[in-house]
Amino acid sequence: MTEIEGQLRGPGRVAVLVSRYNERVTGRLLEGARACCRAAAIAESDIDVVWVPGAFELGVAAAVAAASGRYAALVALGCVVRGETPHFEFVAGSAERALTSVALEHHIPVGFGLLTTDTMEQALARAGGDAGNKGYEAAEAALRTADLLGRLGGADA
Repeated sequence: MTEIEGQLRGPGRVAVLVSRYNERVTGRLLEGARACCRAAAIAESDIDVVWVPGAFELGVAAAVAAASGRYAALVALGCVVRGETPHFEFVAGSAERALTSVALEHHIPVGFGLLTTDTMEQALARAGGDAGNKGYEAAEAALRTADLLGRLGGADA
């Protein structure tokens, strides 16, 4: 039986899409994603950081980045904190659907680093606090998946 698993290594150029909304959190997620890229030996010059206004805009920016053909992987970082209205569900659900669509349509890994939390404290805990850094984890998932897709497509392992 053959087992195939992606490795943490640089697949080529990477775009990290970051929401400016809740930048106190997303900036920390970006630090985590950059740390993961360094661990994968990706040169800073091969990382594009793309700032978008909010989590809702991550999908369209990811679609254009994927369609450009410039990137081997995308990492989407954002933070939506539940409020007293249904706005949370609309933004989080729309962003998830859009990012999933980009990954499937363009056959490109999209690391999902969109935090959906009940409180700001929970978000900060997941952005380098007690719960780790989900930005690092999203980048790792995208990079490992990019390597895996290369292996599945017949590229040299």
